[in-house]
Amino acid sequence: MPSLRYRLSALLLFCSAGLAQAQFVWIAPNGTRQYSDQPPPPGTPASKILNAPGRSAPAQETAEAAAATPAAKPKAPTLAEREADYVKRGKEREEADRKAQDAAQQAAKKAEYCEGLRKNQHLYAAGGKIADVGPDGQKRFLSDAERAALGERTARQMNDCR
Repeated sequence: MPSLRYRLSALLLFCSAGLAQAQFVWIAPNGTRQYSDQPPPPGTPASKILNAPGRSAPAQETAEAAAATPAAKPKAPTLAEREADYVKRGKEREEADRKAQDAAQQAAKKAEYCEGLRKNQHLYAAGGKIADVGPDGQKRFLSDAERAALGERTARQMNDCR
């Protein structure tokens, strides 16, 4: 029978050995939960120490710590969210490129229009004969009054080109 008593006492010592080690649990400054057999560093507030040997953690402190932990570390986006963001950025980039191309085309059209107005203005100011085709299809020359009226109209249109 002594061997049974030794076996039982060895089993009892073996089972209670884990209880003899002290376990400290606290929340580090970066928001992560730390587990150690050493006490937390000096200066750690008592509200951040969740468990210490000889002290059980109250349910309220544990709930507060659990609520504070997710807020400290944001959740990483899933692969589907990253893919959706990538597609969204691609569409935004295409839209911006299309708008830039449209703006460049309109600027080119306006430059061409303004260049034509400048040529007409120089033509009207030169004082030479200007021929036009009348409603009956016959060639006719503009009078000085008509040339002056066209010059004024061209000058008004040139205001958009400045």
